[in-house]
Amino acid sequence: MALPAVLENRLRLPVIGSPLFIISGPELVIAQCKAGVVGSFPALNARPVSQLDEWLAQITEELAAWDKAHPDTPSAPFAVNQIVHKTNDRLEQDVELTVKYKVPVVITSLGAREDVNQAVHSYGGVTFHDVINDRFAR
Repeated sequence: MALPAVLENRLRLPVIGSPLFIISGPELVIAQCKAGVVGSFPALNARPVSQLDEWLAQITEELAAWDKAHPDTPSAPFAVNQIVHKTNDRLEQDVELTVKYKVPVVITSLGAREDVNQAVHSYGGVTFHDVINDRFAR
């Protein structure tokens, strides 16, 4: 499999920082991206939904400033982990914010949903799927 265009020439190491529940937030994501690895966090770490808007604004603004100041060592893209299980009553709002900020990488967990894939692909983002068992691999 070829490396997705969004990742080409942006990684210093082929690493995605794990989206850690409760722990991962904007500061960690920004530091990971500046170090040249994909920084990620679960959307549900930002509570309430309005905080997700703030986090995505902070991440995109700080990484854009870094890239402008460091053209020879641009930041790696960042990722948001979306829980796509039917019990996530925030998913629609979270995906709208994902599209608003054109999050480069979305990692879905607890399933895969074509509507989420299409939303992310609409602006050139990529989706990866967290596969924890045979059922999710199919």
